[in-house]
Amino acid sequence: MKSAVETLNPTRVRLTVEVPFEELKDSLDAAYKKINQQVTVKGFRKGKIPARVIDQRFGRGAVLEEAVNDALPKFYTDAVNEAELSVLGQPEVDITELKDGETLNFTAEVDIRPSIEIPDFSGIEVEVDAVEVTEEDVDKAVEELRERFASTAPVERAAEDGDVITIDLQAKVDGEVLEDGVADGVSYTIGSGELLDGIDDAVKGVEAGGEVTFTSELKGGSAAGKEAEVTVKVTQVAKRELPELDDEFAQLASEFDTIEELRADSRKRLENMKQYDQATQAQERVLEKLLELVEVPVPEKLLEDEMNTRKHNLEHHQLGQMGLDLAKYLEIQGKSEEEFDAETKEAAVKGIKTQFVLDELVKQEKLNVNQEELTEHLMRRAASSGMSPDQFAQAVVEGGQVPLLVGEVARGKALAVVVEKATVKDTNGEIIDLDDEEDEDTAEASAEETPAESAEEKTEG
Repeated sequence: MKSAVETLNPTRVRLTVEVPFEELKDSLDAAYKKINQQVTVKGFRKGKIPARVIDQRFGRGAVLEEAVNDALPKFYTDAVNEAELSVLGQPEVDITELKDGETLNFTAEVDIRPSIEIPDFSGIEVEVDAVEVTEEDVDKAVEELRERFASTAPVERAAEDGDVITIDLQAKVDGEVLEDGVADGVSYTIGSGELLDGIDDAVKGVEAGGEVTFTSELKGGSAAGKEAEVTVKVTQVAKRELPELDDEFAQLASEFDTIEELRADSRKRLENMKQYDQATQAQERVLEKLLELVEVPVPEKLLEDEMNTRKHNLEHHQLGQMGLDLAKYLEIQGKSEEEFDAETKEAAVKGIKTQFVLDELVKQEKLNVNQEELTEHLMRRAASSGMSPDQFAQAVVEGGQVPLLVGEVARGKALAVVVEKATVKDTNGEIIDLDDEEDEDTAEASAEETPAESAEEKTEG
């Protein structure tokens, strides 16, 4: 077999392959054997039909077609390996010449990973938010905890903002009560905005036993997006009562004995959260600076596939769970379809470029992933997916996704290398020294499976 590579552009090549006919022998034998098992010819036992009879009865062309279909993947793979190409996705194959007994010639056009040069990135500088926790921040955190321990007591008066009311609901569209538009004994906090638009204004001023009707656009259910006439009957009005912020509350709501200890712990938790946010912000901004330094051509087909995947996931998973379609989502967001497509393309391009650059850094820095790092990453991914580690690990293995997880960890380590060499300052001008382990943890969040790796998986077999 002889092969040659023609570069069509930085991300696409054409392979030209010439195969001597004798190299098709194994595939021809397999083709005759397969046809033998599928057909019957009077006078011959099944599976014992001579090749010449098959040629006469079914045509030599059918045998050649079967043999070529069997042989092409192997010759294509050999040509790819010989040229040391990193291909993406499936090739477009064209048989240019097939002469029985002489030769098989074909071409294969396929996307490839572009060649990338990583420049010196040690001069990258970024600014991040300073870690500052104010007394107001602590007050807010303690107040939120206090809200969780609030109690309610029925009152004999009209409902006010902040009250907890018990209500019966009935929704009609075009005068007909909806099957899923009736609910009794619903508990609702006035002002929370958790039910229907307009309900807060409607129920304020209504006493227990009172009834009010208003119109609202339904957010979910069988009539999502339609205007409904909603009747609300208030069966109880209750006032929320908050516990006093004293040592007794600290003992009730935490493991601490005093309110001062509780406040100190709240401050520490807020500092930890802001430090994590700061590290994540540093990762994102260093990555943006790195991508600005590197010229990364993006394969058109890969970009198209990634955009379609993102759009499909949004429409059929995220929006579907909220009872929305894309048109309604865009209306809520105040975006045109053209603006949505532009944003989707921008995000897809960034995702593809990120993987190409970080994968090149993995090779350049000779980074490896050990079992402990892979296990820790798997535990984090399992937690974010809502599955147990064992369930997640089983799904990963059965789906052949282990290489993808290894890639995510490796890219996280690559980005951590860049952050370590970058200068990170906060808004107060202080240089931030990010912990290496924290670097890798936050980096992996931006280095999960990306389209190029998925495309490479699809090329196997």
